Order: sequence, then structure tokens, then C-alpha cells
Amino acid sequence: MCAWYWLVIFIHVTKYYNQELKNSKQKFGVSIKWRALYILVWRRVAREVRNMESGKRGFLALLPLLLSFLFYFDFSKKLPSSDCSLLPHNHYWIASKRIVTPNGTISGAVEIKQGRIISIVAEENWHVNSRSTAVVNYGEAVVMPGFIDVHAHLDDPGRAEWEGFPSGTKAAAAGGVTTLVDMPLNSAPSTVSEETLKLKVDAAEGRVYVDVGFWGGLVPENAENASSLERLLNAGVLGLKSFMVPSGINDFPMTTSSHIKEALPTLARYKRPLLVHAEVEVNLDGKLEMEDGVDNARSYSTYLKTRPASMEEAAINQLITLSKDTRAGGSAEGAHLHIVHLSDARTSLNLIKEAKQRGDSITVETCPHYLAFAAEDIPDGDTRFKCAPPIRDAANKEKLWDALLDGDIDMLSSDHSPAVPELKLLNEGDFLKAWGGVSSLQFVLPATWTYGRKYGITFEQLASWWSEKPAKLAGLTTKGAIAVGNQADIVVWEPDVEFNLDNDYPVHIKHPSISAYMGSRLAGKVLSTFVRGNLVYKEGNHTSQACALPILHR
Repeated sequence: MCAWYWLVIFIHVTKYYNQELKNSKQKFGVSIKWRALYILVWRRVAREVRNMESGKRGFLALLPLLLSFLFYFDFSKKLPSSDCSLLPHNHYWIASKRIVTPNGTISGAVEIKQGRIISIVAEENWHVNSRSTAVVNYGEAVVMPGFIDVHAHLDDPGRAEWEGFPSGTKAAAAGGVTTLVDMPLNSAPSTVSEETLKLKVDAAEGRVYVDVGFWGGLVPENAENASSLERLLNAGVLGLKSFMVPSGINDFPMTTSSHIKEALPTLARYKRPLLVHAEVEVNLDGKLEMEDGVDNARSYSTYLKTRPASMEEAAINQLITLSKDTRAGGSAEGAHLHIVHLSDARTSLNLIKEAKQRGDSITVETCPHYLAFAAEDIPDGDTRFKCAPPIRDAANKEKLWDALLDGDIDMLSSDHSPAVPELKLLNEGDFLKAWGGVSSLQFVLPATWTYGRKYGITFEQLASWWSEKPAKLAGLTTKGAIAVGNQADIVVWEPDVEFNLDNDYPVHIKHPSISAYMGSRLAGKVLSTFVRGNLVYKEGNHTSQACALPILHR
């Protein structure tokens, strides 16, 4: 009877021990008193069982002990793999004096369980037993929703030597970006069909450190074939992207306004956006004057003349003749036009503002490099700064900031567009022949903050430009805000910490030498990045395994 007596005690102790275990989510995270009591009773039961007769009676005495072990081990709720998260908990709190929520910045804590935000509590109302639930206290560091970059070229598959999913998403995590939407071109093949999307998704599986969605490409072939376009949308792209000017990629030809008009009704049915590179070729006034051939091509002003603001203005003029169909009651109601990487803050921006005022479904983004740099300051031959549309003059830059702060520009994106260094012609410095694109993915948070501080930007504005509005554009309904029910995609950073982007700084993009930001001094150091509750980056270290997910529209 003594063994049975101790078994009953053991089961009751196990019940409460298991409750402590569930609260702590780690096998050895329960309080010392329960650990000691559990071990004491277990040893007494084991001794009593050894003293019992062998055979059936011994087995029957042992059976409750075995059942209690099954009761003790809670197999239904596994801890996150240590390979997937640098924090060994799936239920924990993040505390900070500065947590950016849709209702403002608060001092308090965010409760995360199994990858979701389950509560947000102000400091005065927060009471937690840190012995039973893990707490990560970040003090004065800013806790805000992870950045969502809706415009990045990761070049995978086919041109992974340019960037690739592993290095690109590691750079994203190190920069506080928790979700990327990958552009359909610069990979090989371009993502313009159901079959090529599958290649893209297969390349991302098990190789991404942050979540990655995909835009499909709108090209003449599928624009003129509704069933082909529907198959691409049914396969899960979050929307489409088109070029109104040659893209430089052979299997991604440009579309005209006629192609876009044909595609809008299909997009309206699916309620997904069309992103447009809004430049069209225009007749330049005379030929560029070349001075000693290559010498003049080393001047940024020469390149700037080849892509005047009138190219953006002409393209946007065409687009707003189509965007009227997206109004309530229009033939393409439900469709949405989004103009990517706006550079011209003068006439082009005014056209967009007028279309919005008329009720057209249209938004626009710009990029940090248009807000950080000015054409007058770009050194001769420094092709790291070449992009399309180009970086314009300082007065234009000021107007872009005004438009962003006034809400006329809706959001920001990186337009991370890397290449192998050979294509940038860094030694020759020929702006006319070098490959265009600014490599920036890891630096968008500190760059936006550094150059925006003199304009008085707020944490709430950062969250709007980089999280809330990009999530809405891409249809990511459970991302973009620190809100109950959302995925726990979070960046923690120190806004006052400055650093030099030099050879000693840990840069994770594949080719740091081509980034226009190298050599800069920036403010805003990322401490930690959480993706779906997993701590994927912490102060220079990434998880050993890429456990984030490809995102498909379902």
C-alpha cells in the first residue's frame, strides 16, 4: 500500500509540475521548489516499487508511474527549434519603454505565444511572474512592427550570384525587415507564369530567414491572355508588376498602357494590385554632348539627362487615364494601381495627388536613396548611385520629404537591386553603361531614420511607411502592426546609436562594395528581429537554420 500511496502523491505533484511546465515552456524553467518536490517524490516512488514483489503486481504498480510520465511530458506543444530561434520559448513577453502600436507609443509589454501576439499591456497594468513566463526586457530600445519591403530583387533562382534568398533575407533580418515581396525580374526565368512562380517558390523553401511573398510579372504575353493571367494569380502571387519602359531583362518585355488596360478587369476580380515602373521613353532635345567620350560618361549629370523627369510625367499621365476605371462604379472597380520608386516630386507627384482627390484607387512609394542623396553630390564615376528613375537634385529631394510627411507619398520601399560588381563598372565609372540599381536592403531602417531626423519624423510615421501601408498593399492582413492576433513580426532597435558603414561593419548583402550607403555614418542600430515569434537575428547573429516561409495568396 505504501507504493500506491506514494504514486497518488506523485501524480498530484506531477499535475502541478506540468502546469508550471506549460507556463514556462521549457523543461527546466519551473521554479526550484517544484523541481525539488518532484525529484523527492519520484525517488521515493522508485524505491517503493523496487521493494515490491516482482511479476504482475510489480507491473501494475509501475503502470501508474508510466502513465504519470506521459502526463508529465506535454507532447502537444513543442518548443521552437533552437535552429529556428535564438530564444528558446514559444510563450514570452517583450517589454520596453517604447512600444509602437496603432494607438501610439506606449511603455509596457507585448505577450507572444506560438508566433502570435496575444496581448498588449501598458506598464501600469502589467503583472507577470517572470519565473513562470519568460520576459525579454529591452529597456529604452524601440519595439515596433517589423519592416515590410514590397520592392526587392533577390535574383533567385538563376542569378543567385547577384544576391540570392539566403544572403538577401539575412541582410533583411539584420536591418529589421521581417517580410519581403520579391520582384518578378532579375531572376532567371522571370516570374511571369504559374510554372515560373513554382520555380521561385521552390528556390525559397528552406532558404529564407524572413518571410517572402512574390509579385508576378505583367508582360504582353499574359496581358493579352486572360486565362494565362488568371493561372498566375491563382498560383498565389500577391499582385503584378509591369514596366512601361524596357526593363533590361530579355524575358521581361515592357507593357504599354493598352496592355495595362486589358489586365485591369482581371486584377479587379482578384482584388490585387498592379505595381508599375512609371517611365516612358521620350524624345530628348538633341544628342548628349560627349566630351572625350568616356570622360563625359563618368559625370552623373550626363546620365541624369538621359532620364529626365518628363519620362515619369508622361508615364503617369497615361496611367491616370486608366486609373479612373478603378473608381467606385468603374469598369475596373476593385483593381488598384501602385506607382513604384517615384523620383520626380514636381509634376508627376501633382498628377498622382489629383487622381487620388478624384477617387482613383492609386498609391505611390519612394525609396530612401531618393531621400538621402542629391544629384549634385554624386562623385564622378561613382556608379553605385546609378538607378532608374535617377536620383534628382537637392530641391527635388526636399519636395519628396514634404510629400512623404504630408501623406501624398504613401509608403517607402528599398528597391534593393543588386548585381555582381563587374556589372557596376566601378573601375571605369561609366554611368551610361553600368548596371543600374541601388543595393540597400540592410540599411533602409537606419537610412530612413538618419536622414529623416532633421524633419522630425516619428516612430509612428516609420511604422506607417514601412509596415502598415505596405502590408495593406500586399494583402498581408496579419502583418504590419503590433496588434492582438497579428503575427509576431517585430524589430527592436536603438535610435540614438550611431555606426560607420565601413569594412569592419557586419554587412550581409552579397556584394557590400556596390552599395551607395557604404562609407556613410548612420543612426539606428537593430538589436533583434522576430519573425512569427522566432528570434531570427540578435546583435550580429542569425539563426543557424532558415525557417521563415514563402507567402502565397490563398
